[in-house]
Amino acid sequence: MMNAPSKPTLFSGIQPSGLLTIGGYIGALRNWVRLQHEYDCLFCIVDLHAITVRQDPPRFTERCLSFAAQYIALGIDPEAATIFLQSHVPAHAELTWLLNCHAYMGELARMTQFKDKTRGAKEQAIGVGLFDYPVLMAADILLYQTKLVPVGADQKQHLELTRDLAVRMNHAYGPLFTVPEAFIPEVGARVMSLQEPTRKMSKSDENANNSIALIETPDVIRRKIRRAVTDATLGITYAPDTRPGVANLLTILGALTDRAPAALAASYADQGNAALKNDVADALIAFLEPFQARYHALMDDREALHAILRRGAERARHRAAPTLRRVYDAMGFWRGEQREET
Repeated sequence: MMNAPSKPTLFSGIQPSGLLTIGGYIGALRNWVRLQHEYDCLFCIVDLHAITVRQDPPRFTERCLSFAAQYIALGIDPEAATIFLQSHVPAHAELTWLLNCHAYMGELARMTQFKDKTRGAKEQAIGVGLFDYPVLMAADILLYQTKLVPVGADQKQHLELTRDLAVRMNHAYGPLFTVPEAFIPEVGARVMSLQEPTRKMSKSDENANNSIALIETPDVIRRKIRRAVTDATLGITYAPDTRPGVANLLTILGALTDRAPAALAASYADQGNAALKNDVADALIAFLEPFQARYHALMDDREALHAILRRGAERARHRAAPTLRRVYDAMGFWRGEQREET
């Protein structure tokens, strides 16, 4: 096995589809910023995953760069963590094929996300990439001897498959992979859709009014918050089961002000939804203003942004090379003179 880094390795990535939202920041990216100095972190833009849906090439390129700039503008330090594009490290695709040959059709067919996304579709219209998505995710994680993977409820099944493949390969060929564990932050918030507050806010939602994108203008943010679904009950209380819309606004405000939603509700006891919505909009705009300034500065200096991503990819390729080489060797591939794996 490769020498372990001094800190446990943590890997996470986001697919560059749609727009990064305040829900994604509160639920995931905020934790990345907090964890980057505590763990040996690799944060990836998983662009290979995104092409299970057809992409417009120029817009896809721009979105990948935009996501990278947003990672950095939110506080991910390229010197402290490795930030890179998945497609810049060919080992991800290579290891996926090696794992494919040890994955079973039945276990992939049982994946809940695959079943949900293909329900009602004709078999000839379902892409193989969508079926195989979890194996690519497993390769992402296993390449770096990852110990910890921050996951939400929708990804736990995929991480279990990753663990199964690691154990299966280790049993067949010896100790190739660290078996990863789920990392569940102690404090987390689940931000819901503004128009359908019983559903999680999604960056890929077809209804733009359901989410707040991190790069949206103050006027758009105010309009969306003003139109957010609440209820006609007098007063403000934190009751996610019975008042999900109001609870969602309190969750957002609490995350941005480091206050508990229930405590916030008490401070609005004699006020209505309009006052709460106005304060949520103010807090969002105040938080996003400096972020957006950093983001636009990064997007305006493409050479600097490209340089950060090139350095990140080089570090990731260097980190991935020993694992991939060890898997090839264990499986009996003769590779002649070893090529430089950087």
